[in-house]
Amino acid sequence: MPQRTELISWEEVEKLIDHLVPQFQMEFEAMVIITRGGIIPGGLLCEALNIESVLTAAVDFPFASKIDTAKLLAWPQFIQFPDDDQLDGRKLLVVDDVWGSGRTITAVRNRIVAVEGMPLTCVLHYNPYRNLFGQLRPDYFAASTDAHIVYPWEVDQGPDRVLLDEPE
Repeated sequence: MPQRTELISWEEVEKLIDHLVPQFQMEFEAMVIITRGGIIPGGLLCEALNIESVLTAAVDFPFASKIDTAKLLAWPQFIQFPDDDQLDGRKLLVVDDVWGSGRTITAVRNRIVAVEGMPLTCVLHYNPYRNLFGQLRPDYFAASTDAHIVYPWEVDQGPDRVLLDEPE
């Protein structure tokens, strides 16, 4: 079944950030931004929340050209991750652009918990229909959707470029 695609404008991104900011009832000691998708939302939230300590996590899962249950259950490969002493005992906001299956942000969250960090997860969009983690969902999200979201920083870039081209 084809998935609906939704192109988000910069103005809509600003509204999503504005919707998120009042949700935070605590101060965070640092932010862990998941590359690549979380870089821009994380940067915007760092400014809005005045978070100065910014860390990055890069996670990779085996790629499958079509949905393959065995691939969805694969272990993550952490390409880049903050040192344990940067996470231990700290209140951390973990940011990505979207929670689709939830695999990436959950892998990052669990690794932080394993070193006794205190992570809360945040995304612009949450897709409850693709979530692989039952009742687990982001601690903070600006919108819920069933669509494949294309953000303005993805337009004419990488794999999403094909989605926006006119048929020949």
